[in-house]
Amino acid sequence: MCLDVIRKFVSGAEAVSKIPDGAVVAISGFNAATAPFYLIDELIERYRKTGHPRRLFIISDAIPSIPGFGLDKIGKLILEDPDQDFVKGFLLPFYGWAPELQKAVMKNLVEAYTWPIGIVTRWLRAVAVGAPGIFSRVGLGTFIDPRQDGGFLNGLARERRTATVELYEVHGREYLLYRGPKPNVALVRATTADEIGNLSMEQEAIYGSVLSIVEAVKAHPGGVVIAQVLRTVTLGEIHPKHVVVPGPLVDYIVVTRRGTEVEKYHWQTASFDLNPVISGDAPYRVAYEPVKLTAEKVVARRVVLELVNLVGKLGRPVTVNLGIGIPAVAADVIREERLDDFIHLTVESGVWGGIALMDADFGAAMGHYAVIPMPDQFVLYEGGAIDATSLGFLQIDKEGNVNPAFLPGRLPGPGGFPVIAIGSPRVYFAGGFTAGRRDIAVKDCRLVVAEDGPIVKFVERVYKIVFSGRYAVDEGKEVLYITERAVFRLTPGGLELVEVAPGVDFERDVLAKMEFKPAVRRVEEMDRRLFCEERLGLREVALEIVKR
Repeated sequence: MCLDVIRKFVSGAEAVSKIPDGAVVAISGFNAATAPFYLIDELIERYRKTGHPRRLFIISDAIPSIPGFGLDKIGKLILEDPDQDFVKGFLLPFYGWAPELQKAVMKNLVEAYTWPIGIVTRWLRAVAVGAPGIFSRVGLGTFIDPRQDGGFLNGLARERRTATVELYEVHGREYLLYRGPKPNVALVRATTADEIGNLSMEQEAIYGSVLSIVEAVKAHPGGVVIAQVLRTVTLGEIHPKHVVVPGPLVDYIVVTRRGTEVEKYHWQTASFDLNPVISGDAPYRVAYEPVKLTAEKVVARRVVLELVNLVGKLGRPVTVNLGIGIPAVAADVIREERLDDFIHLTVESGVWGGIALMDADFGAAMGHYAVIPMPDQFVLYEGGAIDATSLGFLQIDKEGNVNPAFLPGRLPGPGGFPVIAIGSPRVYFAGGFTAGRRDIAVKDCRLVVAEDGPIVKFVERVYKIVFSGRYAVDEGKEVLYITERAVFRLTPGGLELVEVAPGVDFERDVLAKMEFKPAVRRVEEMDRRLFCEERLGLREVALEIVKR
């Protein structure tokens, strides 16, 4: 083995010493999945000891963090030393799993920008071929639009404008141009490296954007790629088609042991160190128990009913994305109704089929049948290759605008929401009609609102527009807003009330709990079967559709 190859395998401290001051560092990570937590720890330790590297700008395809790990540790460092010179800024699609970093951003201690996941992943590939950025219609009419917030999350970002979103008109249509600093350092994670640095990812939960990050960095003269792996093998032990990143593209490799409960340096997800079901190396066999009938399950059932209707309309199985929160309950309803072969579920991280994990484990799945790189997943989403999506919401206004996440003092970022919502031809927003402490039950095939939530979610104007109702109308999208007590449709004039739950007082429980009056033309009762304990029998409905 030649000396250059031997020097690829170095300690974590030596690897991060190769990162220069002022570097733009791209780091892989969808929460804990593909996140190189060990390298991030070594980077922090080097700065504490030497004061270098300084003035870093960090970019990620999602967020390499869970509370107490990854970028959240950097956030803690910034809070402890507001005058730090370690990191100057971040461009991240999501800040939600880094609470300390969120605090630092809201205190205006570091520049903070946010673009949707699919935009960042496509941008990485664009800068790899020398493009100045990417054009997209995603973000028009939302807080990302420069006529609103421009993707700036605080005052420092607005002042320094290291990453920008600009408005252009091309052939009479508006587009946004996303521009940011090109990365010259990559911190990525894989499972195995061979003698020349070929990387495979067989035990990882997903592929993420590892290859795209490497491509973007290697397109930069002198770009440095550092990979964290679990183990090494001899050349030839990795099947050529299993190599995710070819060895010549990797400059340094750091071998870390599988993390302890405290360290979690190389866990598959926040909760799982090594689960062969998550990596696809073992079948998923768990006895299924139907979810208890609640108001949330009613919403999920109504979403699934719409999807079965779509199967009938299209005359074939449908491909769907389900968001977190109540939309995720729809996956349980699909299992209960045995509709897996009629409704194919996808997760934005690149997973197809199976049962998506939730909370800090989101992005991974069990029992899935395919995993593709995240940039390719978002190309499919943005291009409209899926048939429908169901996403959650915090606020909806009279124009049909949706805010899924932002509130004063809460700064999670858009995640994959904008690309999925705008790319999908059909969007079924799903959530509770009100929020806060409430007592809402399903009894005798009716909805009973004993005590309503004090927080109004159907507001005059959402706090931040993350989905633009006007843009959706212009694009001819089919949009429904589904709650446990009412269903609304998006029209050119705004929201129209189309269904009300059995047992609900139309004036007291719906209109009186909204800050605006929707259009009311013909209001029907929501399907009463949604509120009854019995299975809906939707598989039988789908089979009848196939026979026609």
